[in-house]
Formats: sequence, structure tokens, C-alpha cells
Amino acid sequence: MNAGPTTPPRRRRFGWPRRVFSQVLLMQLAIAAGTAVLATGLFLRPLSDQLDDQAMRRALAIAETTASEPVADALLASRPSVDGPVQEEAERIRRATGAEYVVIMDRRGVRWSHTDTGQIGRVVSTDPSEAIAGHDIMEIDSGTLGRSARGKVPLRDESGKIVGAVSVGIAYDSVRERLLATIPGLLAYAGGALAVGALAAFLISRRLQRQTHDLAFSDISALLAEREAMLHSLREGVIALDGAGRIRLMNDEAQRLLGLGPEATGQPLDVVLGPGRTTDVLAGRVAGDDLLTVSGTRVLIANRMPTDDGGAVATLRDRTELEQLGRELDATRGLIDALRAQDHEHANRMHTLMGLLELEMHDEAVEFVTEVVGVHRATAEQVTERIHDPLPAALLVGKATVAAERGVSLRISPATLLPDRLVDPQGLVTVLGNLVDNALDAAAGSEDPRIEVEVRAEGRTVVLRISDSGPGIPPQQRELVFTEGWTTKELPTHGRRGLGLAMVRRLAERQGGSARVTESADGGAEFTVVLPEALAETERVTRDGAPPDDLVRDPAEPVTTGETR
Repeated sequence: MNAGPTTPPRRRRFGWPRRVFSQVLLMQLAIAAGTAVLATGLFLRPLSDQLDDQAMRRALAIAETTASEPVADALLASRPSVDGPVQEEAERIRRATGAEYVVIMDRRGVRWSHTDTGQIGRVVSTDPSEAIAGHDIMEIDSGTLGRSARGKVPLRDESGKIVGAVSVGIAYDSVRERLLATIPGLLAYAGGALAVGALAAFLISRRLQRQTHDLAFSDISALLAEREAMLHSLREGVIALDGAGRIRLMNDEAQRLLGLGPEATGQPLDVVLGPGRTTDVLAGRVAGDDLLTVSGTRVLIANRMPTDDGGAVATLRDRTELEQLGRELDATRGLIDALRAQDHEHANRMHTLMGLLELEMHDEAVEFVTEVVGVHRATAEQVTERIHDPLPAALLVGKATVAAERGVSLRISPATLLPDRLVDPQGLVTVLGNLVDNALDAAAGSEDPRIEVEVRAEGRTVVLRISDSGPGIPPQQRELVFTEGWTTKELPTHGRRGLGLAMVRRLAERQGGSARVTESADGGAEFTVVLPEALAETERVTRDGAPPDDLVRDPAEPVTTGETR
């Protein structure tokens, strides 16, 4: 049986490592080793010069000591010889001091003493003129005995006259031996320092290895590029915070959803967003999954994940359109129910009309039809008499129909008067629709269910007041009702509630107004919303200076639409 082809073994390539841990370790070891070698060299260089200087000074001191001895008299009273008094004194001093040689010479440079007795009576090998001239000399030089550290001084008689010179040499090998003797200890210290540096480098590199997850520099660079591309391509907002609550990074979608710019990076979250539920959710002061919050006019779903360094990463999803669709779905379902009930009522009326015709009660049939048509027409006319802007007027007419089908009486307050000068009709419709819907839900099922709507203008300010006959709101919960996500109702089809009143307050505060809730005269809840500068300026007046007809309040009785069932 033939064996299949085998893959040739890969040759191991040696070169610069790719891992951050390995590269940093090698660089730190190289730095530590280079530092140790440089420090050792810088220490040995002055040490060598210092030892040379010490040897020369020692030789000079021995020469001065020798010159102070009574050798000058012996020099003048004898001849240079191997067993002369000058040789004996010089040898005694040499043995006592450990010098390599002690040479005593006359003014001609002739040796009277020397370690090598064969050199006695001969002229010295180096120039003694400076010493004979009265100068002290220190030098490193080579002579008959080799290289040595030398000290030369003049030799004077009792009268101070120079009669010769004294030259003392210290073997340079002994100086070198002292230098070499210090090297092992110095290397031991350098090796110990290098070992400590290597250990510290290893520990630091291991920590770096854990922090970088043993990645290569190229991997880190690629991850950063991929992270930037991923963050800015996501259609969800991503915001990262450090341990101190400062914004570490934001992608483009997070900036759009929160209304922030790139300059917010590096600043505390509480500073750039201000106090509120959005800040509390992102900062982790509100715990949970899929937390609901409102930023401006946007409905957001936030999730937060803590990081190991004490910070966190939060994601934001824009649910504004979804919430609007959900509310429209709820409204559509309510409208379908109302239409179903209306269809049932219309069938009853048609049966009644058919019966009257079959009984040939024609006058009664005409009266019945006139009454039914007149009620609906009166409702629309009474609303439009007080609400001159078509959008809120149409809204209240539609809500009156829904209220009638739900058995709730919807009354228009006699104080209601709204001219056709709204700056933002859509915003007013949003506020009014949310408040009327909540009032209908609260009043439905109560005894004598009814709600009252008041929309009046005070200069350029619009004041909305909607009260109901429902169970009311306890005082301790009257601020909570304006919090995003807070509700006492059952969840609708789209699974979210607690947004309407939050958006009402947000819209009011954005215009510099307010939204509050108190107890109504019927014991239910009464919501009051103030919208400053909601009306455009006008200069319309009549010829006699009186205000135009659409600004005059009709003192008629309250408009009541719908009927209690």
C-alpha cells in the first residue's frame, strides 16, 4: 500500500518576533544589557585613571620621603657602589614601601642605587633634567624595568643646594592587577542589576501580554481599523464610557441620536447630556435590559454592558418610528372597534327607520333622520366655533366620536378659544391627542364617565387643560407619570407604554413651558400644559379698535359631545 504524499516539515525561521509581548521583552532586555555594559565601562574608565594617579602619587610620596633622608651626605661622601651606603638606604626604603625601584642619582644622572645592581654607576635611561632643575614629576613611563608609575623629586643637601634626584617607580602591573581585581566584583553588581532588570522586564511584558491578549502589533493595528469601520457602519448608536464617566468614544449614529458632536468625546456624560433619564440609563444608575428613554423627540432603547476597567459600553436603538407605528396600530384598533360599534348602531337606526316607514309613520321617520344627522353636525360645528385651527379641531371631532362609542362624554370648556395662528400645529396635536387618549382610558368604566377639554390662548401662549372623571393619580406618583417607561396600564400590542406623557413634557419644556397634573373637580386627574409662544404674532384689529371675531370668547354653554352609555 503506497503512502500518500507527505507535507515537508516547515523550517523554523528565526527573526524578529511578531508578538507584542516578545518584542517588548527583547527590547527591554537589550536596553537593560546595554545600560549595564555602558555603566560598567563608564565606571572602569575613571577607575583606571584613578588607580594610575594613586600609583604616581604613591611613587612621588616615597621619593619625597627618600629625599628627606640623609642620603645627600652619603651621596657626596662616597662613590657609587653595590654595597655603598646610598644603595643600602635605597634598598631598605624599597623593601619597606614595596616599590619596584628606588633610584638615587647625582646631577649628571649617574645611578647610585638601583634594584638591578648592574645598573649602578650608569646613566639613567630617562631624562632627569626637570627633577634636577627642582621640579616634582609624576608620570607613567617605560624604563629598564619596564612600564611603571614614577615619581621624581630633586635631592638637596643641608644648605638646600640640589645635588641630585630621587626616582621611585611602582610596577604598572600591580596597578593593572588592582584594576582587574575590581572587575569581577563590578561585573557581579552589573550582573545582579541586569538580572533584576530582566526580571522586571519579564513581569512587565507578561502584564502587557495579558492586556494585549498576546496579539501582534499588526493584529492590533488591524483590530483598530476594523473597530473604526464597524463602529461607524453600525446603524445603532454605540457610546463607550471610562471609569470616571467620561465619554471615551461615540460612533456617528450615537452622535445623531443624542444630538452631540465629536467635541463631546473626553467630557463627562453628565455635562454633555445634563440630568435626566437618558443620562441615568447610560451612566448605569438605572439597571435593566432594553431600557426605554427619550432624547429630544426620539424614543430610544438602551442597553449597557460594564467593562473590566470600570467603564461601560452602551448601545442605543432608535424606536421613534416603531413607537409611532405601534401607537397608530393601537389607534387603528380602537377606530376599528369604534367603527364596529358604529356599524352596529347604524344598523339599529336603519332598522328603526325601516320600521317607521313600514308603519307609514312618515313624519316620525323624517324627524328621526333629522335628529340623528343634526347631532353629528352640531358636534362638528360647536368644535370649529371655538377651535379655529383645522388640525386640532379635526382631532377633537374624531376624539368626540371615539368617546361617544366608548360611552364617555367629551365636553369642550366654555373658556376654550384657539385662533388660527399656531406656529407648530403638529406639536399641539401631539400634546392634545396624548392627553385626550389618556383621559379617555382613565374615564372609561367610571361612574358617569366624562372628560373636559379646554384650549385657550393667553397672548402668544396656549394653555391646555384636560380633566377626567377617572380614579385620579396619587400625589406621590404625579411626577412619575412623566417618566419614560412608567405606566399603570397593560402593555399594548407593540409591548411599550409610558411614552406619551414623557413626550408631552419634553415638547412643553423644549418650548420653555411646563406640564403638570393635579386633582380635577370630579376627583379624577387634571393635566395642564403651558406652551409659550405657540401662536404667531398678529396685528389684526377691527376699525373701531375691537379684536376680531375669532378672538372674542363665546359665553355660551359648554359644548358637550358624545353620550354616556
